[in-house]
Amino acid sequence: MRTTDHKTAKTQHDISELIRRRWSPRAFSDRPIAEEELQALFEAASWAASSYNEQPWQYVYAHRSDEAGFQRLLSCLKPGNQTWAKNAAVLVLSSASTTFSRNGKTNHHALHDTGAANAHLLLEATRRDIYGHAMAGFDYDRTVEEFELAEPVVPVCFLALGYLGDPEQLEEPLRSSEQKPRQRQPVDSFTQKIQ
Repeated sequence: MRTTDHKTAKTQHDISELIRRRWSPRAFSDRPIAEEELQALFEAASWAASSYNEQPWQYVYAHRSDEAGFQRLLSCLKPGNQTWAKNAAVLVLSSASTTFSRNGKTNHHALHDTGAANAHLLLEATRRDIYGHAMAGFDYDRTVEEFELAEPVVPVCFLALGYLGDPEQLEEPLRSSEQKPRQRQPVDSFTQKIQ
């Protein structure tokens, strides 16, 4: 299933169709994601650029059919995210090691690099008509405890992955939000050319 026209980005400049099509839905169908497809998304993440090629990202995931694991991930989300993320085909916890393995020094770029890996994952998902929604709305302390994350590993965000579903399955105000066209600030509002 492809995104509807109102969700394909209307851009000022000619950019990749994958970027134009990528968005963050909350309505997911009940279609599962095959493990092979999911592994391809993680492979895409692995090719993101990172400081000194550290690759600080780590992923913990569960398919909805794996009820115990899926529930562990879902239970860490804030209640507002739980209401719709429970329908995702897969939930993923993205975390990062904030120390360089080569010398034990602080990696100040770990969160940035993990974000880049997540972006690669989401773009590859879009290529396969799988959509993802990244969530910062989670209980940080519970996540650390539930998944026994020890320093220097820190949780970054959760991802809900799945095939597009019917927005009518959502409660308001999420249903209306799902159906609105996407918007972004114009490029010149956040760039400055210097001489």
